[in-house]
Amino acid sequence: MALFFLIPLCTALATGYLFKKSTDEIAYLAGVFAAISLILSLVLAPWQIQFALLIVVFAITNKLLQENDSKPTQLTQKSPRETK
Repeated sequence: MALFFLIPLCTALATGYLFKKSTDEIAYLAGVFAAISLILSLVLAPWQIQFALLIVVFAITNKLLQENDSKPTQLTQKSPRETK
């Protein structure tokens, strides 16, 4: 398994750390570079890692949807318009 995807991943982590610690305009540039590096590392990752990440995303999404469905909804009862 090729581990080339670790290079942009480590770069994304380093620039993400810089983004959190910096307050200047360089923070915005670091944030953009971190996002691009993270996307690149996901594209370069082997299919086994991509598949595992997809399973995790589906599990989390399913859990969040179940929590959202179990919450009681508060519908605002508006009075119907009167027609003359």
